[in-house]
Amino acid sequence: MKVLLLSAYDAGSHKHWRRGLVEAIPDWQWTVLTLPPRYFSWRIRGNSLSWGRGEDAAELRQPWDLIVATSMTDLSALRGLVPEIARVPTVVYFHENQFAYPRSKDAFQSVEPQLLNIYTALCADLLLFNSEFNRRTLLDGARRLLKRFPDCVPTGVCEEVEGKSRVLPVPVENDLFQPGSSRAELPEETLVITWAARWEYDKGPERLLQILDGLVERGIGFRLNLLGESFRNSPAEFEEIRRRFGQQLQALGYQASTEAYRQLLGGSHVFLSTAHHEFQGLAVMEACALGCSPLVPDEQAYPDYYPAQCRYGSVGEAVNRLTALAEVAKLRRPLPQVDMSPLCWSRLAGEYRRWLARTAERSS
Repeated sequence: MKVLLLSAYDAGSHKHWRRGLVEAIPDWQWTVLTLPPRYFSWRIRGNSLSWGRGEDAAELRQPWDLIVATSMTDLSALRGLVPEIARVPTVVYFHENQFAYPRSKDAFQSVEPQLLNIYTALCADLLLFNSEFNRRTLLDGARRLLKRFPDCVPTGVCEEVEGKSRVLPVPVENDLFQPGSSRAELPEETLVITWAARWEYDKGPERLLQILDGLVERGIGFRLNLLGESFRNSPAEFEEIRRRFGQQLQALGYQASTEAYRQLLGGSHVFLSTAHHEFQGLAVMEACALGCSPLVPDEQAYPDYYPAQCRYGSVGEAVNRLTALAEVAKLRRPLPQVDMSPLCWSRLAGEYRRWLARTAERSS
């Protein structure tokens, strides 16, 4: 089968997913087109022009058995610019949706990204979402947006989108489950916490700072890995954490080496998320595969994947849970674990193959 894979905003999780998908189904003939993950507002509206009239235009016009695209792809416009692909069976993968994405106070509020989600969803034959939270918030958001239309609102839009949508998460790498990938026992009794995400406002730096302050107020000893990519305009809380908790910091910032990053996870008791925005949370799943005990907010996609004992509803509850985990670690007893092996590529590759092949066969 000849498949065209389009990643219109090839950010980290998108890249991880499309590389894993190609490797998981090696007997298909894949052609992958990507665009860099920058200039978001321009990219999501301009990707159809970049591809449809750019250097890849001839590639798009080749005969395809199936197209697999990320939800950032402006599929309706691309089909208009390249009519040869208008009837090719298409699967769209939603890593996120623009209805549940938190907005900074400085962001320009436009409904256009949300409308693009709807247009692309209507153009596809199958919609795959990485969590039920992602699917549900898109449908709920689309209903609210359509109610705002002043007139000429078609009926059945959300019902059509819902009828062709399924949940299929981004799988975890197989090698995380190989013998020797995770540690059998941590070398110290002091609670080791890892936090890893982009250093941006939607990942909850203010909540992280409050939790760390709460641990200090209770006299709880801990060590911290504060990981992730920082930016010129990263929130000030990260600098404050670095300044105030320097004695507790073990590792700081982006880890260029995958091996070094995994070693830090393998040497941690807890992987802490403070995110206000998470449609799946692949980093938490990877940490779980390496033996970390997850502690995540009781919101967004996290209830889809983690039991109540691994979630918190407030800063105070997070401090309480970390305090209890510190006591368990001091006694060298096992911490709560979440088995992520059912979500690895070797277990989910067959599901991907079945849904993609079924779409190509049914729609052709």
